[in-house]
Amino acid sequence: MKNILKINSSVIRLLVCTAALLIPAAGCKKFLEVQLPTNQIAAEGVFDNDASVAAVATGIFFDMVQSTYVAGRSGIGFCSALYTDELTSLETNPLAFTIPFYTDNITDANTAGTWSSLYRQISSCNIAIEGINGSKALIVNKNQYLGEVYVARAWLYFNLVNLYGGVPLALVSDYRITNTLSRSTPAQVYAQIIADAKMAASLLPADFRDGSGATVTSRARPNKYMAEAILARAYLYTKDWTNAEAQATAIISNTALFKLMPPAQTFTAAGNTEMIWSLAPTGSSFVLDYSVFNGGMPAIITSPQTILTYTVVAYLSDSQLNVFDSGDLRFTNWIRATLDKNTNTTYYFPNKYKSSVNGVETIAMARLSEIYLIRAEARAQQNSVSGAQADINVIRTRAGLPNTTAASQSDLLITVEKERRCELFTESGHRFYDLKRTGKIDAVMNIAAPLKGGTWAAYKQLWPISVSDVLLDPNLVQNPGYK
Repeated sequence: MKNILKINSSVIRLLVCTAALLIPAAGCKKFLEVQLPTNQIAAEGVFDNDASVAAVATGIFFDMVQSTYVAGRSGIGFCSALYTDELTSLETNPLAFTIPFYTDNITDANTAGTWSSLYRQISSCNIAIEGINGSKALIVNKNQYLGEVYVARAWLYFNLVNLYGGVPLALVSDYRITNTLSRSTPAQVYAQIIADAKMAASLLPADFRDGSGATVTSRARPNKYMAEAILARAYLYTKDWTNAEAQATAIISNTALFKLMPPAQTFTAAGNTEMIWSLAPTGSSFVLDYSVFNGGMPAIITSPQTILTYTVVAYLSDSQLNVFDSGDLRFTNWIRATLDKNTNTTYYFPNKYKSSVNGVETIAMARLSEIYLIRAEARAQQNSVSGAQADINVIRTRAGLPNTTAASQSDLLITVEKERRCELFTESGHRFYDLKRTGKIDAVMNIAAPLKGGTWAAYKQLWPISVSDVLLDPNLVQNPGYK
């Protein structure tokens, strides 16, 4: 694949329209190698009109929906929840599960392909950015498409740095450069995330648009506020409290566009004002987390069925269940119970996604509740007690709970942590990332790991890179501690 490919414009247009620029399906020899050289794509006219450029951007979001890392059994949300103290496996051998739980032996099978999938998606973004910027054609919605791709790349790097630490910064599509990159520092990766998100915010419209640039009510494509949500996260994670508060405020202040939804409707698609960005499952598919946590399992299981009869593979841990206050509507609406009469055991499962019908629910990429909690934490860190209390109380009121009694900085930070656990459990790796950024992961996992039949060591807060990817880049170093 290192030779320049000669493909005429009609074939390339067909490839774009069928999402053939989606790198994960390619089976390339190296983990950052691209299928088609960018200059050849541009020369053949893929980026010469709005329809074809929109198809490239749409293809990136289509790939996210179809990927292994956004939702489902191999998704970052599920895997990290099972890795930490949110979930307990129903598998008879939990150590042989999706990723190498509490083991230092790496195989391609137990690293879930997350590293390669995220980087291949980044390669698609780099192709798009170069192609759109290099196009001499008049593209009416150029800023929208370019901004959307910058949001995608920022989101991908945010997850890479939180899963693996400092990672190579691949910002071009030339595999001769990307396949020999060494690791950047976490600070450098965050600087790039912030730069991409700022660029996206400057390009994207404030309202929601479809692929043709028309204003819509659905939120399946990111707008300016999703770029600002990524900025708010990045500033929070880098302890830039002032900017984290400012970016969160920019989103919260737009009350015409964003409002919290009742817990029963938080993850529904129609008329959802809480979603800042949510991916829509394609075709006849539904949100894969439904299969992971529900799968049509009844409230009572009797013989000959057992708890393992269904597609569900993990349940909520006692640690997670005990976080909720009595009367919390999030517990009522986002958790369901099943009694297995065979063992007289009641299991509790996440119930955020309740439907097996396409279009009823969408995959949450960022929600307004998270932004309130980002601002609450940033305000608490700056000793703005009343401001932090106000944001926490917005979240607690929606949950049917009384106002917080926390009045000191330390108590407010503990309360924010608790509310994040109640609000964001099993979503997007939040608990795993929070434990690491707050320095609490070792204390928590030294308790949680033995309950899962494993052991914990500090190096395991960074996941291993698959063997094949390490071997393909001579300058890529494996995370320490893994064999």
